[in-house]
Amino acid sequence: MLRWIDFAREAPDVARRGRELLFQRGEGFAFLATIDAGGAPRLHPIVVAQEEGGLYALLTPSPKRRDLERDPRYALHAFPHPDRDDEFVIRGRAVRIEDPALLRQVAQYFEAGESHHLYEFLVGGALLAVYQEPGAPPRRAAWTADDSGAQRG
Repeated sequence: MLRWIDFAREAPDVARRGRELLFQRGEGFAFLATIDAGGAPRLHPIVVAQEEGGLYALLTPSPKRRDLERDPRYALHAFPHPDRDDEFVIRGRAVRIEDPALLRQVAQYFEAGESHHLYEFLVGGALLAVYQEPGAPPRRAAWTADDSGAQRG
């Protein structure tokens, strides 16, 4: 698993285009997929922020936060673009961050309260689909990190 900054070094084109899709509206919007206690997938819209080389979200006490506390695996899919069908998804593990200075820095993007926890999304894989022409198949780029952080695929 890599921090966003390291993922961007390993797969710069995928990370650049993915960031454009995540932050296409200025703020970062995505769908967060988690796994509930029964093993079923659960989908949540969230706001993400990039600071200090990481991709973060502040989460309130909620089903999505309980899911990540129990099982940190996630998938994060950028909101759809209004004019194209391009897609970007990353998957990996979410890690709770307890750095008060970083929490304050990230909180500038959110209406954060005392009950919010800061999570960083470490990247284990990414998929980008870019649609060149209507009706044509997309151009896909996939990236996966192995244990050493080296690029595969």
